[in-house]
Amino acid sequence: MRAGVGPRYPQVVVLVGATGDLSRRKLLPGLFHLVSAGFIPACRIVGVSLDDIDPTEFRGIAREALCQFSSRKVADDDWAAFADILDYVPLEAGPERLRNAVVRAEDSLNAESRRVHYLSVPPAAALPAVRLLGEAGLVERSRIIMEKPFGTDLETAVSLNARLHEVFAEEQIFRIDHFLGKEPAQNILAFRFANGLFEPIWNRNFIDHVQIDVPETLGLGTRAGFYEQTGAYRDMVVTHLFQILAFMAMEPPTELEPMSISEEKNKVFRSMLAVEPRDVVRGQYTGYRSEPGVDPESETETLIALKCRIDNWRWAGVPFFLRTGKRMAEGQRIISIAFREPPKSMFPPGSGVGSQGPDHLTFDLADASKMSLSFYGKRPGPGMRLDKLSLQFAMHDTGLIGDVLEAYERLILDAMRGDHTLFTTAEGIERLWEVSVPLLEAPPPVRLYQPGSWGPKSIHQLVAPHSWRLPFERAWRDHTVSSSG
Repeated sequence: MRAGVGPRYPQVVVLVGATGDLSRRKLLPGLFHLVSAGFIPACRIVGVSLDDIDPTEFRGIAREALCQFSSRKVADDDWAAFADILDYVPLEAGPERLRNAVVRAEDSLNAESRRVHYLSVPPAAALPAVRLLGEAGLVERSRIIMEKPFGTDLETAVSLNARLHEVFAEEQIFRIDHFLGKEPAQNILAFRFANGLFEPIWNRNFIDHVQIDVPETLGLGTRAGFYEQTGAYRDMVVTHLFQILAFMAMEPPTELEPMSISEEKNKVFRSMLAVEPRDVVRGQYTGYRSEPGVDPESETETLIALKCRIDNWRWAGVPFFLRTGKRMAEGQRIISIAFREPPKSMFPPGSGVGSQGPDHLTFDLADASKMSLSFYGKRPGPGMRLDKLSLQFAMHDTGLIGDVLEAYERLILDAMRGDHTLFTTAEGIERLWEVSVPLLEAPPPVRLYQPGSWGPKSIHQLVAPHSWRLPFERAWRDHTVSSSG
């Protein structure tokens, strides 16, 4: 086992929704890698789903999932070892059969073990799955990982948490956000708090505004029924973008421990002002209402752009602009921090200073981390002409790209270790729904935008006098060529 990074005890994973899309794409390949790479001391996996199949058929599904979706080569010996730890119980078999399978798995480990229940199920099936685990007597020595959404408004979030707490204690619950599981999101913590260069200027005196921009080129796929009940704000902002905002805006924790970090994130949420409808643009791409399963008169937003504020000493007066949407021009995940411009310019007219906007620090939250710092520098030659230049870093430069864990792999490993750093608390999620009340009660009308565009024109009025960083004027440098390229 890899010392220091894995759980202390062998693990029994109960994978509810084991034959579903998320399980096949991410969870089974992720568990395979964690087991075969030695991150977990020993492991057994019990699949549970609606499909009436036996363990042999489940192993066939897992093998196919690895062939199709694993980003790493699957050696025959590693597959054979993984197949041996897979078991399966149909949901209709009931709690007793499930308990028997888990006990059998625990007995085979010949050591003290812990349980991890992963609920990879639709929202309506989450509480029935929780009740099943309770009836099966599988709460003790266990942790439970839950997928979003964590409610759809304040009332449903409070009710969901209350029902969960009837079975599981809060410290057992891990509400997963795969955005925070990505290496670049955690790099924000390292960048901020390990470098004396940036922490002193990480405040309202030096930062003008912040953008968190996550456009997607994808449409709905088969999720129309789910999306009609949620929309872009519930689907992406509360569960993902606000969590990234907290990492970006939080105060230094007293120590790099889960409780300290969670408390600082929750302080950010407590300091957020309510999201007012006048600070929000809701968009819907042309043709959405013709999608299968969508109401022909739907007012569901497929794009959301908003301005929010954090009313505390560090960030008072600094606007945070958030944007995300479906069927947009590019798929990107960036945080862009715009620094204040100098109060006075000594440079002559026509020098170019200020013509390309403020200096920016940009984090790319894609799986392979990238960062860029833009600044003005002198153009070679006579006179004083300034151009915008940039310093860029990419994880590929380090030669360590192969060590990057995929988001779900890291989060499963953290849950096994009991590490809540990258997970959302009940208090945090309820507070975010609380600040969302004005918007949810009086949402502005949706404005149409063309698929493949950057959204309706009103998003530019929202961010004025600033402008959106995306689309970038200059593309990221190609780090597949030599560093001198």
